[in-house]
Amino acid sequence: MSDTEPQTAGGKVLWHFTMSLDGFVAGPNHEMDWMAGASFRPSLADEYVETTGAVLGGRDGWDHHPDPGGIYGGAWKGPLFVLTHHPEDATPTDGVTFLSCDPADAVRIGLEAAGGKNLEVFSPTIGRQLLELGLIDEIDLHIAPVLLGQGIRLFDNPGGEPIRLHRLGQGDPASVVNVRYRPATTAKIPG
Repeated sequence: MSDTEPQTAGGKVLWHFTMSLDGFVAGPNHEMDWMAGASFRPSLADEYVETTGAVLGGRDGWDHHPDPGGIYGGAWKGPLFVLTHHPEDATPTDGVTFLSCDPADAVRIGLEAAGGKNLEVFSPTIGRQLLELGLIDEIDLHIAPVLLGQGIRLFDNPGGEPIRLHRLGQGDPASVVNVRYRPATTAKIPG
């Protein structure tokens, strides 16, 4: 299976995550240690550092990882917006703006701050809301070879209608992406 084309900076609203094979983007308490040992295409992070103008995240994620210097291992610097219903109880942090507005306004603010580069959305909840509003330009996923079984899902919308997507790149945009994995350790049957 071929990889996607390199990311470009085009003023897009980009919902971006590394995801487990079973659809989780974080562990039960927003743990991210499950990504240890996963390998990525060389210079992949550099693509996002260069093409990202601003980041929009949610309060739950921020409360579990309140460090703007941790984005792309500290290589990315720029405006970070955290959408919250309660900005008054957020701890002020350099480079972070706490917004209390509707998601569409948060996108407008984030895109303006991105200065023609992409606005990356690092929140499953905000991403779902923006998808429903038609404000997501691309969903960029890196599927890690791990099954978490629990945690924070990329898209959690019980009772909602399916959202059809078109794959970017060459070929049929509705084609299935095929992946094949083998367990890293396998038990031997005695006897």
